[in-house]
Amino acid sequence: MARPTIPDYITVHLGSPRDPNARNVRVPFIDYVKNVASSEIYPTWPENSLRANMYAQISFALNRVYTEWYRSRGYDFDITSDTQYDQKFIYGRDIFDSVSKIADEIFNDYLVREGEVQPYFSQYCDGVRTTCPGLSQWGTVDLAEEGLTPYEILQYYYGDDIGIVFNAPTSRNLPSYPGIALGVGAASEDVRTIQRQLNRIGQNYPAVRPYLEADGLFGTETEEAVRNFQRIFNLTEDGIVGKATWYKIKAIFTAVKGLAELQGEGLRYDEVDRIYTSAVGPGDSGTPTEVVQYYLSLISYFDPSLPQVYITGSYDAATEAAVRAFQEQNGLTVDGIVGRATWNALTDAYGRTVRDLPPEYLDVADDIYPGRFLSVGQSGEEVRDLQALINRAARNYPYIPTVAEDGDFGPATEAALRRVQENSGLPVSGVAGPLTWYTLNRLAEGEN
Repeated sequence: MARPTIPDYITVHLGSPRDPNARNVRVPFIDYVKNVASSEIYPTWPENSLRANMYAQISFALNRVYTEWYRSRGYDFDITSDTQYDQKFIYGRDIFDSVSKIADEIFNDYLVREGEVQPYFSQYCDGVRTTCPGLSQWGTVDLAEEGLTPYEILQYYYGDDIGIVFNAPTSRNLPSYPGIALGVGAASEDVRTIQRQLNRIGQNYPAVRPYLEADGLFGTETEEAVRNFQRIFNLTEDGIVGKATWYKIKAIFTAVKGLAELQGEGLRYDEVDRIYTSAVGPGDSGTPTEVVQYYLSLISYFDPSLPQVYITGSYDAATEAAVRAFQEQNGLTVDGIVGRATWNALTDAYGRTVRDLPPEYLDVADDIYPGRFLSVGQSGEEVRDLQALINRAARNYPYIPTVAEDGDFGPATEAALRRVQENSGLPVSGVAGPLTWYTLNRLAEGEN
């Protein structure tokens, strides 16, 4: 899960979650804040009371968005207007001036519990007709009249360890699902997210085991854990994380962590750090850039409408030009940056290129990276092709041990890859990704 941002827009369901006849409206988040505050509280209340309530309302809404509370349950909205579930929203209502001015100032501030990441589930009620463990709306009036600041009012109800994140960045409200199904051979931050979430779910559901190393590589152990999860929760047991499995994992993770509860376990900062870049663009260099160039080099070789790309490790003007041409060709935002959508399209185009090689290139097809990472526990023709490539490289470089070409990725194949990676300046993982395949091909041809 990523760090929270303020969505540009929020989709509100004008009714209870189970009312299929209620319509959805998409409104700017700042307008949503103004509407809820004008519907929930009185403009004549002391300013400190208004601010305390609005902090709670903003944080409540952001918690729903961040946890994808409704979307992970199959709904097509972020929050409802039903106060039995969420907070009051009256579409088209007038907005109070006092509320509007405060919202303009604090709409991108939200509450957090100290040491946690997710926007705090700031439960509240009016404190007269209904009471709850959280904030009392009418109670904030008395506290404000006693001279308490908004922060002190919030501490009074939510505890001394409550904090406020100020001026959070805004962004599009994108779904967390990466847009492509994840299976054996995938490698990304999204895979790492799944591994972390399955590990935590496994504490409550031990049958989800095995415990996974959160390395972002979708190997056979991750596949086993996904299959176990799917079996437990009555999903299609295919070991692939498609949209249904992704959101079921997220819903169960949110539940066991208590991310949408007043007193939950919470999400720590070390649980949302990244090891994979979120985007690659001009000025970047290193492995992520080389991978982009590797994919583009093959695609552009067989597609003359794209500029030819070479693997330099530097995201130069030629790489940017090729990315822009690829984006325009595929109906993507043309910005020269490889973000999620461009990366998905790029990997898809690479896979299609490999599958549809012209007949005259079929004799070298086995030497081309198959489009998915290979690691210990996998088997099949792709592994056999990898082993044959290792042995061809070993004939030129004695430091590379030969391996049995049996199609089973075991310790010997892993050890050979580690030797290649160590001597070639690649990340030493024992896993065969695109750059390792590229290096093996060079070594097989006797190049350094």
